[in-house]
Amino acid sequence: MAKTDFQSIDEYIAACPEESHAYLRQVRKLIRTLVPDAKEKISYQIACFELNGRNLIHFAGWKKHVSLYPVPAGDEAFERQIEPYMAGKGTLKFPLDEPLPVKLVEKIVKLHLVENLKRVKGKPK
Repeated sequence: MAKTDFQSIDEYIAACPEESHAYLRQVRKLIRTLVPDAKEKISYQIACFELNGRNLIHFAGWKKHVSLYPVPAGDEAFERQIEPYMAGKGTLKFPLDEPLPVKLVEKIVKLHLVENLKRVKGKPK
């Protein structure tokens, strides 16, 4: 993927390895369903959803996995759930040769949403 000036998530997905397209579309649809008010954008040259003027979640397609960034804070049970997918400090990698853990991705998006709303409420008006 040599291009770096994507104008839309559609354009970004089209430039990703073909193997990742179905997973990327699935992740995008999940986020849209869970956070219908979020705006799509490109941030750090990857797909991103923004809510309340803040980046909510980033996702990227690779030849062997799809990644979600950043990793939200969660309880011990959540930490155990994401452990097999952790790759580095702030990255979750979901291998393309395994079914996408939809319920886990939903939980990740919901945790980001809670954090986003907390930050918005904490802002001085």
